[in-house]
Amino acid sequence: MKLTTLALLAPWIFIGSHASAAEIYNKDGNKLDLYGLVSGLRYFSDDKSQDGDQSYMRVGFKGQTQISDLLIGYGQWQSQFNTNQAESESDSMFTRLGFAGIKAGKYGSFDYGRNVGVLYDALSLTDMQPEFDALTYNTDQFMFRRGNSLATYRNTGFFGAVQGLDFTLQYQGKNDGGGEPGARDVLRQNGDGYGMSVAWAFGDGFKAVGAFTHSDRTREQNSTASGIMGRGDHAEAYSAALKYDAHGWYVATMYTQAYNASRFGSRSGSDIYGYANQSQIFEVFAQYTFDSGFVPFIAYNQARAKDLGLAGNGKLYGNQDLVRFVDFGTSYLFNQNMLAYVDYKLNLIDSSDFTTAAGVSTDDVLAIGLVYQF
Repeated sequence: MKLTTLALLAPWIFIGSHASAAEIYNKDGNKLDLYGLVSGLRYFSDDKSQDGDQSYMRVGFKGQTQISDLLIGYGQWQSQFNTNQAESESDSMFTRLGFAGIKAGKYGSFDYGRNVGVLYDALSLTDMQPEFDALTYNTDQFMFRRGNSLATYRNTGFFGAVQGLDFTLQYQGKNDGGGEPGARDVLRQNGDGYGMSVAWAFGDGFKAVGAFTHSDRTREQNSTASGIMGRGDHAEAYSAALKYDAHGWYVATMYTQAYNASRFGSRSGSDIYGYANQSQIFEVFAQYTFDSGFVPFIAYNQARAKDLGLAGNGKLYGNQDLVRFVDFGTSYLFNQNMLAYVDYKLNLIDSSDFTTAAGVSTDDVLAIGLVYQF
């Protein structure tokens, strides 16, 4: 793989790229690849909750089996181990992905399990920073990013008829803790939901993606007893993104309008928490790849909550920034297995009653990382 090509792929290492996966079995139509990374990572910040060692490792496999001339079965699993904790800690490992499916040639693929939400088809175009990416949304947030109980149908090339035209249909089953309050964090619950995306690569390095999701909210999410801010029977999101990827340049922008879906705070770490009745998410990212291996980048990320309503502490917060920062730095690729980077997050949110109550960080963060991937 050319260094310039790998440089463009480098940020995707952190969400599961397998550019240098090791093939450990390939016989009689059965194939199994092992992939992973080890990241030596440290944050420097006045925010003591973030300052310090953030090192981790990830490991996973991708397998497939030839069922017939048309059908291929496949599966993928990926887990993360936080290596910045003591050996006595019990929360150092968690599963990021785990699903199985069947692909039928030009007719598409279908899989089920813990996977990536369909809204991320659009959000992914700007999710490119080596460290401070995907902060305007998070995992287990309806179908924004990774989540459970996802049934996904994907079709590339529109049944083989239109090259560059892809679409995805997705359904998500309810994840509400089995009816037992507190069994699953209320901020990570979801009701039944569905969504779709359409992507069109229309030449000269340009690609556009549109996506939407619609989910029921759970009873606990709308219960006054939960202490959660924000009410609404449904969580919805509409997203559009555009990228240009050619001649060493990668430039992308994304906008999302969401309702009852953008969460903030936590039950254990903040005085107020919940979902914004409305939110607007905007991201823009640009980088240039030099043949030397240096990849400087700059990005702007913002999630603006609107109509927050009355909080449990009796205050009316109205419109507030949940995330707003400029991000810049550079990556350097020694080869396809070794990467170093510096990523500086310049926080643009001022300290206020809301940031204190919701636990929104207002400090800058400098990340320095060294990554080995296989």
